[in-house]
Amino acid sequence: MAKPVGTYAALAVALVLFVFALPLRAQSPPAALVPAIISFGDSSTDVGNNNYIPAAAFKADFPPYGRNFTTHKPTGRFCDGKLVTDFTGECRISYQSFRPSLASEALGFASFPPAYLSPQASGKRLLQGASFASAGSGYYEGTAAIYHALSLAKQMEYYKEYRIELAKVTGKRKAAGILSGAVHLMSFGNGDFFQNYYINSSLRRLYTQDEFSQLLIRRFASFVKDLHGLGARRIGATSLPPVGCLPAPINLFGHGRCISRLNAEAQNFNRKLNATASQLSSKLPGLNLVVLDIFTPLMELITSPSEHGFAEVRKGCCGTGTSRTTVLCKPRREGVCANPEQYVFWDGVHPTQAANQYIAHSLIDQGIALIA
Repeated sequence: MAKPVGTYAALAVALVLFVFALPLRAQSPPAALVPAIISFGDSSTDVGNNNYIPAAAFKADFPPYGRNFTTHKPTGRFCDGKLVTDFTGECRISYQSFRPSLASEALGFASFPPAYLSPQASGKRLLQGASFASAGSGYYEGTAAIYHALSLAKQMEYYKEYRIELAKVTGKRKAAGILSGAVHLMSFGNGDFFQNYYINSSLRRLYTQDEFSQLLIRRFASFVKDLHGLGARRIGATSLPPVGCLPAPINLFGHGRCISRLNAEAQNFNRKLNATASQLSSKLPGLNLVVLDIFTPLMELITSPSEHGFAEVRKGCCGTGTSRTTVLCKPRREGVCANPEQYVFWDGVHPTQAANQYIAHSLIDQGIALIA
């Protein structure tokens, strides 16, 4: 498998979302409702490909990242432990109630589908799916270029390569069935705004915020059409989070408070995303396209933390100094909180494992439509 070179050195993120049905009989093994998970995106779904990319701007391959993961070691996930998608992958669904609940580790996966650029992405491991997500990427090609991440086009290129490799393992007909039944996840957009538009005066001179949002929506629509043309039928796309309430933007622009303008602009983008998804679903035959709302559950944690067992919403658990408001963790243990389970955010942008678990419940409810 080819590795990225030059300024397009990138990371792809391994992510899995197998959903299991509870057995009808106690002795029956669980049956998979979806054959595989394919993911595209940014650091929100990055599980380690950046570890293999020397030129990548963002990495999470050092402590304290991963300290609460099952191995207690950094994996490349931008979190102290599991991502939302890791929790989702451990869920089971009852045939009787068709309602999700988080399963124990013993009922979860023995392994997750690999990052496409990792050595594990070969042979039968490809049957589980793969991830092409890259920390620093976005719908806008220029965002990925700044951070030496896999652009939207590059992620699609690797996906096409993956399809060929999958067919070598299982045959063309079975590979086509796996891909049509697989859930394809997209998680882009946050970096386009916070890591590019809001700090890039040249870009702001070219586009108003609404114009830039519309540009990203067109890229989203084009990508969905390309996936559909390649046989994908189940696609989930995440909304923007409440960008104005992330610790890093608050530190840069908010003077200790959520920035209502940024949240309003995120909601404006999300409305466009939902409207476009509805249009695509009505036009593309057999397409099951669902927008997964992460704005609402994360905002619930931010506005009512104590009701959900949290105490800190303005600071990230890791960082430097007393404010803990750096964007990412530093490669050392100083400045890391002792109680991340009480923090909504792990670093300046990404939620903690505890917050991800809460968000996962909401996304599973919404994602039922993808497998119904």
